[in-house]
Amino acid sequence: MAESKKPAQDNKLNVEVRTEFGKGFARRLRAAGKIPAVIYGHGTEPQHVALPGHETALIIRKANQVLDLQIAGKSQLALVKDVQKDPVHQIIEHLDLIVVRAGEKVIVDIPVHLEGDPAPETSVNQDSNTISLEVEATHIPESVTVSIEGLREGAQILAKDVKLPAGATLVTDPEVLIVGITGETQVDLGETEEVAAEGEAAEGEAAESAEGDAPAADAAE
Repeated sequence: MAESKKPAQDNKLNVEVRTEFGKGFARRLRAAGKIPAVIYGHGTEPQHVALPGHETALIIRKANQVLDLQIAGKSQLALVKDVQKDPVHQIIEHLDLIVVRAGEKVIVDIPVHLEGDPAPETSVNQDSNTISLEVEATHIPESVTVSIEGLREGAQILAKDVKLPAGATLVTDPEVLIVGITGETQVDLGETEEVAAEGEAAEGEAAESAEGDAPAADAAE
């Protein structure tokens, strides 16, 4: 199962072409509520632009967004490839965008969401949080969903077992483990108490032995 992403027309942004560069200019852009970005791909010269900060931040909260950029009256589709953030304040500092065209296929990492509950007294180990797919640039799923409902200890779901959205091709190695079900580790309270009692008895014996040896030590002196 896959959740559909908003179509690109809902991600329309008015973009300003920028001719100034450098850290100082980028800081001024961000202070003005804009995000510096560069668009590249398809053999075109890199294009430096400024995006509206608030609208862009809302859109890219979800991964693999395709933006419909309005540049000088023309529309350009671009896939968000990289988001650079301030490590402390988490402010978006810069975006890398790749030119895409309607019908073109791209390879992207899609989040894997688990649904349902496994059999009682089992634990869920999710080994892979994403799966790589080749999909149409304008129809990138937000996620794929894997059901673990009722799975018993020892059950595994590999990449090849994941139900893919229509038109998607698996890029991840088919044998990669996505999720495995293991038995819960049970602590036997009876055994714990027994071990503790044995430990206390051993400590008592050691103490008695030490007391018995003390006079002999005094005599030696």
